[in-house]
Amino acid sequence: MRKSFYQYLMTLRDPESHDEIAQFANNAFFDQSFPKLEEAYEPLSKYLEENAGYLPSMTIFDATFQKYQEQAQAL
Repeated sequence: MRKSFYQYLMTLRDPESHDEIAQFANNAFFDQSFPKLEEAYEPLSKYLEENAGYLPSMTIFDATFQKYQEQAQAL
């Protein structure tokens, strides 16, 4: 069974890190409305564009989503 994007993102959390992706994961953890079961790019992108003031650039999401897809293909 494929992990949702949120489940994948939570594996990247690191409160001690200053890495942009780790910070994205840390902040998404506290976002109660984050679409936790979503796997598709478009709904996630739309949600983040409209609701994620904690994400300084959508390129961070794009890079993270690309890694998510690569991991899913490797399984």
